[in-house]
Amino acid sequence: MKEIVVLSGKGGTGKTTVVASLAALATGRLLCDCDVDAADLHLLLEPRIKEEQEFWSGKVAIIDAAQCTRCDLCQELCRFDAIKGFAVDPVACEGCGFCCRVCPEGAISMEENLAGHWFVSETRYGPLVHARLGPAQENSGKLVAVVRQQARIIAHKEGLPLVLSDGPPGIGCPVISSLTGASLALIVTEPTPSGSHDMERILQVCSHFQVPSAVCINKYDLDEENSRSIEGYCRRYEVPLLARIPFDDGAIEAIRQGVPLVEYSDGAASREIERLWHRLSSAEEVMATSTPRTWKESERWKAKGDPG
Repeated sequence: MKEIVVLSGKGGTGKTTVVASLAALATGRLLCDCDVDAADLHLLLEPRIKEEQEFWSGKVAIIDAAQCTRCDLCQELCRFDAIKGFAVDPVACEGCGFCCRVCPEGAISMEENLAGHWFVSETRYGPLVHARLGPAQENSGKLVAVVRQQARIIAHKEGLPLVLSDGPPGIGCPVISSLTGASLALIVTEPTPSGSHDMERILQVCSHFQVPSAVCINKYDLDEENSRSIEGYCRRYEVPLLARIPFDDGAIEAIRQGVPLVEYSDGAASREIERLWHRLSSAEEVMATSTPRTWKESERWKAKGDPG
């Protein structure tokens, strides 16, 4: 079973649009939305929820009003100002438990926190495992791990050879949680200075965790000079460049209609995504040509001026 995770160093590069189109083109796949902080893959896939489970993570302080003597010690010592009027603000509470320890009456207890929910759904493209983190909740990396674990269990049970994951943007804990152990990371970038910079950062993360990676430039024709710069970077660091997707007005209308781009039109962008999928289908070949290097090695090559 292979697991391809689609990432981007920053938001807004078109990552989810690409994932939805790949989902429409692939066969024998299970879909996984690892962007639990701002999940939106379901907007294009119209899932029918079959199973819903609660995600409990962290703890929050609770004050028993019957036991509280209003000594004000907890309010004075809480460094997060989470206790006001002898009541705990669950959004401000960091769950450190200090107030519970210092309360002389034992009126404060730490209780498990309902941080979100995860779902197993059915779409017209196959099973989808996704999640929704609650407002102001943390531990999204832990929820990503739960989602990926469930996706692997279902894929193994149903004999599906491919898990296609829509990862979160950036390089933080949720990204690391969605990346580790994957067969291949596809980085979707755009030809802008911020897109190029953040692509380099996520590629360094992939190299650090020894995950083979490849790059796809979305809307490459909006700034062909920056696109050529990205292509040069990929050549120098031996990162396969699998696609150059042109800008297509149809992508916006496809999102409005709630369908993947490849099903909405057969324009140049759709044809390039189809070619991208054919290249990804040969995952062994892509992984063989993508030699992951450690972040320290990349930094040494940069210091030399020419990585060779």
